[in-house]
Amino acid sequence: MASDLTPVYADGPWTHRDVPANGARFHVAELGDGPLALFLHGFPQFWWTWREQLVAFAEAGYRAVAMDLRGIGGSDKPPRGYDPLTATMDVTGVIRALGESNAVLIGHDWGAALAWTAATMRPKAVRRLVIVGAAHPRQLRSALLTSPSQIAASKHIFAAQRPLQAEHGLTKDDGAAVARMLESWSGPGWPEEDVVRRYRDAIQIPGVAHSSMEYFRWQMRSLMRPDGLRYHQRMRTLTEVPTLHLHGALDTVLLDSTARGSGGSVNAPYRWRLLEGLGHFPQEEAPKLFTNEVLGWLQDEEPDR
Repeated sequence: MASDLTPVYADGPWTHRDVPANGARFHVAELGDGPLALFLHGFPQFWWTWREQLVAFAEAGYRAVAMDLRGIGGSDKPPRGYDPLTATMDVTGVIRALGESNAVLIGHDWGAALAWTAATMRPKAVRRLVIVGAAHPRQLRSALLTSPSQIAASKHIFAAQRPLQAEHGLTKDDGAAVARMLESWSGPGWPEEDVVRRYRDAIQIPGVAHSSMEYFRWQMRSLMRPDGLRYHQRMRTLTEVPTLHLHGALDTVLLDSTARGSGGSVNAPYRWRLLEGLGHFPQEEAPKLFTNEVLGWLQDEEPDR
C-alpha cells in the first residue's frame, strides 16, 4: 500500500511545487513559459493524467500547469470543501497564486465540472474552456434524475454514498478497483500496466479515497438539498467563454447522449467533437490526437460555433 507521496512526484521535465490558495495548499506540476493553461484532472486520477499535454503545451508556447485537486495527490486533504463552489475557488485561487489573472482551463471528468463552474461564475478568470468526458453540471443533474442509461452508468457515484465501505472498496486488494475502472471505462488498448500501477498507488495515499468519495457524495446530496439547488440555479447562467467539448465515443461512464446538448449552456463559440474509438480518458488513450485537437482550436482566434 502506498503510504507516502511517491506516486505523485513523477520524474519528468516539469517542476513540482506547492501553491497556496483558498486557505489550502495545492500541489502542481509546471512546465514552460507563456499564457497559462491550467489542467484539472478527474476521477480516479491526479495531475499525472496530463503528463503528455504538459510537454506538448510547453513546446507550443504555453505555461502548462496541472494541479492536484483538493484532497487528491499531493494537495491538502481537509475534511470539508468538496462541493463545486469551494473547489472552483481553489482553482481560481491557484490561477492568482501563479501570478496570473486568467487561464485556459482544460478539465476532465470532475475537473471539467469545476472548469464549467469557473467559466460560468468567474468568467474573467477563464480565457478558453476545454471540457473532456463530461456534461454541463445541469445536464448531468437532469440525467441522474431521469435517464435510466446514465443512472446505470453512474453506479460508482451511487456506491460512493456508503460511508467507510466505499473508501475500503477503493483501497482494498492493493487498489484493484481503480484498475477495473480504468480498464472498463477506456477504449481498447489502454491502459498499460505501469499506468495502472501508478493510479493504484495514488488512490492508496492516506486521505485520497475518502476525499474522492466526498466529491461524489456532494453530487448526490446536491440533487435535492438547498445548497445543491442554489448551485444548479446559479449554473443556469449561460457561459460566455469559448468552449471546446471533447468526448470519447466509447465512454461508458459519462454517456455521449448525456454530454450532447451542453452547448445550450454556452453563449459563445462552442465546438463539439466526438472522438471515435476512445473511451473516458482521451487525453491518455490518444494523447497526440487529443493534444492536436485542443491546440488547433486554441490557435483559432475565432473558433466556430
